[in-house]
Amino acid sequence: MDKQRLINIFDRQTTQYDQKREDPKQQRWRQNLIGHAKGNVLELAVGTGANFPFYPPEVKITAADFSKAMIDKARQAATYHQLNAEFMCSDMEEINFSDQSFDTIVSTLSFCSYKNPLRMLDKVNRWCKPDGVILFMEHGLNSNFMVSVMQKALNPLLYRVYGCYHTRDIIGLIQESRMQIDKVESHWLNMVHLIWAKPTINN
Repeated sequence: MDKQRLINIFDRQTTQYDQKREDPKQQRWRQNLIGHAKGNVLELAVGTGANFPFYPPEVKITAADFSKAMIDKARQAATYHQLNAEFMCSDMEEINFSDQSFDTIVSTLSFCSYKNPLRMLDKVNRWCKPDGVILFMEHGLNSNFMVSVMQKALNPLLYRVYGCYHTRDIIGLIQESRMQIDKVESHWLNMVHLIWAKPTINN
């Protein structure tokens, strides 16, 4: 899909994403994950700032997203929660940071939309400090056979409508990237995964 068309899809979903911040299950999952952030944080595809209520107050956040509409909402959330945050309206697949720039890198529900998720994982691996932490909340195939068959059948349509793939094996991709997985929690018949990881030592 053309990148500008993808950006337009996410611009139109801004209000929907903002409303999802109130979902109790997602709030519990985000709180469980984001509370482990420390130091200088990079949040990929920040959306409307759904993670912001759960960051420790002392962190410094660099928040990036390619949707200006999402960034505008996230700025409001950062102000409300009194966070030290800087914002970049930029495509994460095109942006570059120096190696070992961040103590924590956060991705929540972003790896479903990257054209080349392994290349993106390689960048994350390089950007994280050797003693840092990489925190994921991602979705993929359901472990229920019938549900997964439906996901595969509907995946092309869902991508055109929502801009994300619903059939990715996020745990398999992270393992293939050679990151060190410390802990995994899976929910909704293994469709949503919380993952605590570390960068490859020789990244």
